[in-house]
Amino acid sequence: MRTAEAWFSSYGRDHQNATNRTIHWVCVPLILWAAIAALWTVPVPSAVGVPGAWCLLAMAAALVFYGRMSKVIGVGMLAVFVVFGAATQVLFAGLGPTRLLGVAAAVFVVAWVGQFIGHKFEGKRPSFLTDLSYLLVGPAWLLGKALRRAGLAW
Repeated sequence: MRTAEAWFSSYGRDHQNATNRTIHWVCVPLILWAAIAALWTVPVPSAVGVPGAWCLLAMAAALVFYGRMSKVIGVGMLAVFVVFGAATQVLFAGLGPTRLLGVAAAVFVVAWVGQFIGHKFEGKRPSFLTDLSYLLVGPAWLLGKALRRAGLAW
């Protein structure tokens, strides 16, 4: 498994343009939330679990990836998932699954359009087009930057 440093260094090479990086600070969290919200709406038989159970399973799988990358990044992404999951549960209860899925789809599309605009400024294709793992690396890369700004090592 590559280290966080190796993943972030590689990802960072495709994200040098300041405009693209700014767009990523907005769009990557929105895409992550939209994916969480969409998964939250997948029906779960009541005998199996509660709404959001499939999403929680996907989060657990992603946390294995993050934890292997770096324990600090794993704990940080767990915190992100808890916050995004709690917000999604509140929205699920208020909007219901159909409207939540509609909001998630709209946010997802708009945020991806933003990402591709950012990469036009960058002049490089998005990293995930070479390796789908970068779909998980993007949120962790931002978290890593935030941790470094806060003076915390990962």
